[in-house]
Amino acid sequence: MDEKRNYSKIIVLLLSLLSSFLLMLTCLFQWSLMDIVTPFLMPFVWLCVFCIFLTTLIVSLGFLVKRKSWKPFLIHMISILLYFFFPFTQLMINLDFAVNREERQEVLQLIESEKISPNVSYNNSIIHLPEKYQHLSKGGGDILIEDNGQEVFFFTFRGILDNFSGFIYSSYDQEPQNEDFGGDYKEVKRIDKNWYWVSSY
Repeated sequence: MDEKRNYSKIIVLLLSLLSSFLLMLTCLFQWSLMDIVTPFLMPFVWLCVFCIFLTTLIVSLGFLVKRKSWKPFLIHMISILLYFFFPFTQLMINLDFAVNREERQEVLQLIESEKISPNVSYNNSIIHLPEKYQHLSKGGGDILIEDNGQEVFFFTFRGILDNFSGFIYSSYDQEPQNEDFGGDYKEVKRIDKNWYWVSSY
């Protein structure tokens, strides 16, 4: 009997760890996931993740009440606090900028030397990047340019209509205005000299 109880505790503990880990991973990589599954399907991904987490939370609460096993419930509480208070999005923005900065600088040099230029027939402000650099701009590997390449926009999220976010390079080091790249920006953050992160949703 005791062996069966211990086995049940281990199972619930593992399920709590796995569901919490799944929630944290989804928080960390939600924008990359959205780029893969599209904004239309992402709510269903979140629904699945929350259902799994909520189910294991209820089970862990039952174990806390009936068997005084507090570890699974504690794992869930820590995960909930992290979900609401840890800056997952800011962490991933900073990581994206740091990891891809050199390659984005290479793209800027290619634009400056006119080795790449607008190449999309329906819009003379869009450059579809060479395959080597397409990972630098989400939603298809396109970047936007204005003022003859003095301002360049790399997408971190390319949603529907005016819902998008990304890094703006400004050779003037001036904070982007709402008329830049057609954005109605809700957030503008200076990342580094000449670089800003903006969000229009």
